[in-house]
Amino acid sequence: MTSVVATNQTILVVGGGISGMTAALEAAETGKQVVLVETNPYLGGRTVQLYRYFPKMCHPTCGLEINLRRLKANPRIQVLTLAEVTGISGSKGNYSVSVKLKPRYVNANCTACGECGKVVQTEIADEFNYNLGKIKAAYLPSSMAYPQRYVIDSSIIGTPDAERAKAACKYDAVDLEQEEEVISLNAGAIVWATGWQPYAAEKIVYYGYDRFPNVITNVEFERLADPHGPTGGKILRPSDGKEARNVAFIQCAGSRDENHLRHCSRFCCMGSLKQTHYVEEAFGDAGKSTIYYIDIRAIDRFEDFYQKVQANPNVSFVKSKVARITQDKDGNPVCNGVNVEGYKRYATAHDLVVLAVGMEPAVKGMDIPADVMSDSSGFIMADPANAGIFGAGCATNALDVNRSVQSATAAALRAIQVVNKVARAEV
Repeated sequence: MTSVVATNQTILVVGGGISGMTAALEAAETGKQVVLVETNPYLGGRTVQLYRYFPKMCHPTCGLEINLRRLKANPRIQVLTLAEVTGISGSKGNYSVSVKLKPRYVNANCTACGECGKVVQTEIADEFNYNLGKIKAAYLPSSMAYPQRYVIDSSIIGTPDAERAKAACKYDAVDLEQEEEVISLNAGAIVWATGWQPYAAEKIVYYGYDRFPNVITNVEFERLADPHGPTGGKILRPSDGKEARNVAFIQCAGSRDENHLRHCSRFCCMGSLKQTHYVEEAFGDAGKSTIYYIDIRAIDRFEDFYQKVQANPNVSFVKSKVARITQDKDGNPVCNGVNVEGYKRYATAHDLVVLAVGMEPAVKGMDIPADVMSDSSGFIMADPANAGIFGAGCATNALDVNRSVQSATAAALRAIQVVNKVARAEV
């Protein structure tokens, strides 16, 4: 049975991505007790799935490694992975929370040696790499995974594969008897930092994401470019494995559209500008990128980054909302539309099309097991009537990593103020 120490002096942080980790660290480093819960078997969220940040083109592992080191060294933070908040009752300063814990089937004895993964034969979809490949049913989610502990997929429990995994473990770490459990804990304040999910590209019917294999999303392209990704960093077409040297990036794929997402997701333009670097790094001058756009939103300090990409002769900009994508006889996706600069029609074939799909909250306001306010897109809004629950990061708005960290720091401060008032009232 999992044991968690929590009182009305505890701050509960829901979501272990960059925002949740930031909120938990900021609160704990002021002396507060924190319980951090995450539905995945690891912390880091979408950030750990990135290859590089813009505009410096640095790797996320740097910032994540620092945060993980701070987290490991702080005894005030209790981390629960494979955990889902299923109920919240009470009010500001005194919440009762129920949390469902799914079994990992691997205990704390695990050294991540990988022997269980070697003997397991069953393969499952690789969720970390957006299902671009398959992995063994006994796996370490990523090299940066925290906790650094394997996971046995529930699909093989009760099969010979699970028994093989148990027999291969020298440290008695594989525990096939683990079961789902529900625990209850108290909290004085809650920071809701459940992050975002990419908009479902198959809903944009005229782009053929679910019909044309060489039409992928921006998050999938990020994993293709990563040396730790499913292709070892090679930018290859899913249909035939050939190098994708001519890549199109379609902006606002589902965003700023009353039929899909009404809001601008803010990171998409910068994300595509960044990804043109991946193409050039892979193929040099033989790599060509075309960005189809309504307008480029590179605010604040990002304007310089945009201008550098604009000046690159290997990157073309077409001011157009692509009307539809078709496919030619060679399996090349063809972008069809009208270039509004000159009003010329085009039907241009590319090796690969990348849809810059927008951002929506992973858990929408109406799905949170508490009475919170949310806007028309499902993002959490400040709610004076329930002043002990605070949204953070992309649970509150479409934000990039930098702004998510700022939002999480602000949410932590508000939560700290709540538990401080509770403490003073009890003196």
